[in-house]
Amino acid sequence: MEGVGGGDRASAATLDQWRQFSRLFQFYLDKTTPHAVYRWIGTGALVFLYALRVYYVQGFYIVSYGLGIYILNLLIGFLSPLVDPELEPSDGPLLPTKGSDEFKPFIRRLPEFKFWYAITKAFIISFLMTFFSMFDVPVFWPILLCYWFVLFGLTMKRQIMHMIKYRYVPFNIGKQKYGGGKKSSAGSSSSSGSRAD
Repeated sequence: MEGVGGGDRASAATLDQWRQFSRLFQFYLDKTTPHAVYRWIGTGALVFLYALRVYYVQGFYIVSYGLGIYILNLLIGFLSPLVDPELEPSDGPLLPTKGSDEFKPFIRRLPEFKFWYAITKAFIISFLMTFFSMFDVPVFWPILLCYWFVLFGLTMKRQIMHMIKYRYVPFNIGKQKYGGGKKSSAGSSSSSGSRAD
């Protein structure tokens, strides 16, 4: 009877330790949210390590192909709007088409942080898989690479046609920026100075 109770206590302690680790991990993950550049630099270093590992062992091409398909799937979610205009019936256009239209920001189906987190996890898992020989399936890698490039080209063509049809740009490049905070503070200081006169 004591052995059973001791096993329950041990499993409860293990579960409690796992919860503490999970909270701590989430805490530090949340702290990285505003530091997008550093997050992507870290992921870039991880990508470099993975590429170096695959080059060094000259294998695991099927793992790399699966990783590439997964990243392509994530990229489509990152470039797509949250509400697809093709699927959602509406009375008018969902996105502004003229300068006089109401401003509606582009909201992604897959936000940048989740995009980064999913890619980073995928590279970590793929990197760990390269240490197990059962995942090293012999394939002729040039065919996989050509097939992935064809798939990438067709998918991006479809996505770009969708962007052109519904007139949206998923990036901030070339979009008008407003410096409201700085102008209003400068304007309020000049107006307070004129009141003092």
